[in-house]
Amino acid sequence: MVSGKLDDGSEKGLKGHFREDFSQRTRTGLAPRAGHVLRDAPYKRIACEEAWTFPDLVKAQVAYLESGAAPNDDSLKMAGMFANMPSLQEMLQDLGDLRISHMDELGIDRQLLLLTAPGVQVVKPGDGTALAAQANDIAAEACRHHPTRFSACAAFDPRDVAGSVKELERAAGLGLNGAVLNSHWQGHYLDEPEFWPILEALEANDLALYIHPTAPFNGAHYEKRGFFGALGGFPHDVWLHTMGLIMSGAFDRFPKLRLVIGHMGECMPLHLYRFDWMQGNADGRARPGLFGDGAIRNLKHPASYYFKTNIWITTSGVGWEPAIKFCQEVLGPERVIYAMDYPYQQSYDEVAAYDRMAISDEDKKMLMEDNARAVFRIKG
Repeated sequence: MVSGKLDDGSEKGLKGHFREDFSQRTRTGLAPRAGHVLRDAPYKRIACEEAWTFPDLVKAQVAYLESGAAPNDDSLKMAGMFANMPSLQEMLQDLGDLRISHMDELGIDRQLLLLTAPGVQVVKPGDGTALAAQANDIAAEACRHHPTRFSACAAFDPRDVAGSVKELERAAGLGLNGAVLNSHWQGHYLDEPEFWPILEALEANDLALYIHPTAPFNGAHYEKRGFFGALGGFPHDVWLHTMGLIMSGAFDRFPKLRLVIGHMGECMPLHLYRFDWMQGNADGRARPGLFGDGAIRNLKHPASYYFKTNIWITTSGVGWEPAIKFCQEVLGPERVIYAMDYPYQQSYDEVAAYDRMAISDEDKKMLMEDNARAVFRIKG
């Protein structure tokens, strides 16, 4: 495990360390200059989309990229880009003193660790499940060493369905708090029935599934416009994955399945009315261009029902009060969960802005702490 020391043995605070090579790619966005973080807040701040990785996975991703085996998978290009950012890699790979010192500076009480994109599904076929098991052992060890600071979601390689089912069962036994999938793998998604044993295993083991974005498959049209990641490719990919699960009938088949998506629901809460209208008026024979040639199936409920029953969203990267309050109103305050998106997008000011947010004390405690505990079964 990477230590909290820099190569020269010195210690650095978050602001100084983060500016070495990676902070130039980030900005505080819409969060105002908000002052000091409350150190005696009446809630714990549980941040629920906090990234990490480990050296063997980075090496395997780079080797697969350099092999040329998947030339159209832009998520591999993203892996290569991240691998060449040493300051970022140090922050991602540390599950000890360095990370905890940053959490303390930011006022974060606990992180829910998610293996960062593009995950274990972009390595040589056959190697992903072993790397997932290695990741889960590392994450479980970090949680044991720091039981009040870390919880974690389990990795799995969806290309290996049988291996994923076994690994998810093992991860539940390790005490991990959910599972994470960095969205597609070579353009495949969990709405395809051949992968439904994975959904069955998630439901059976009471593991919430966090679908995190990755770069879109064959996304040259995104890349050339600079929309490779958060500005386009990421939200569109998770939108496709989530709506595919809804419209495939997956939640009718697995009604206790819990799904979590980040970045304020990747804009989907804004479209619930339109989802329901399109679903209710779908007629693939009469208007195939508008309604997807029969792609909308006969579900038990409107699409919005599943957002309010099976799906939760986190605020990762969107520390913006109007959006948070809108989603709390539309989905219910129990469906919106705090996240920071460390280390990609983190800000002292954003944490203080949450503290000042004009919502009830009860709703704020749900946002910052209680919802995370309920969905991810976090104790302590």
